[in-house]
Amino acid sequence: MTVSPDLDRRFRDAAATLGLLDLGYDVVSTPIGELLVAASDRGLALIRFEADPARELERLAQIAGPRVLRAPRSIDRARGELDEYFAGRRRAFDLSLDLRALPSFTITVLGELARVPYGKTTTYGALAAKVGRPRAARAVGTVMNRNRIPIVLPCHRVVGSKGDLTGYAGGLDRKVTLLELEGAR
Repeated sequence: MTVSPDLDRRFRDAAATLGLLDLGYDVVSTPIGELLVAASDRGLALIRFEADPARELERLAQIAGPRVLRAPRSIDRARGELDEYFAGRRRAFDLSLDLRALPSFTITVLGELARVPYGKTTTYGALAAKVGRPRAARAVGTVMNRNRIPIVLPCHRVVGSKGDLTGYAGGLDRKVTLLELEGAR
């Protein structure tokens, strides 16, 4: 049996509208490639570059719940804000975030990361100092590497102690592109 695209769309839309999803996701095309974007009723839960959707979503389902479905409407707000960001019309995101199951240190670091202004950079050491752990630059680097919501939580704005570009989960070419978009490079 084959389901028509219209029926499939209506089913997914209804599931999202009725709150029957633990997590809805879709793929968003951007100037830096396709992004897997997922959201729960709590907020944006994931942005991944070139991700294996099955693996990423299985991991999130263990946190958010088993009702995971590709439901484009569930990420409409995130998609809109990402589109505005890449078009140069948005400098700050206004999205609720779903950070459940993250350790408190990670949440603290991500909270401070969210304060790094558009078009500016900071260092791992400076970020560590701002969270009261001045000798934890490497731990901050680990948090950046594992950031579930890059771009919105702008780990691309964190650079090495001498301003050098260091690793980025999306690849250094994407980090450069994002910093150039913001005029930080």
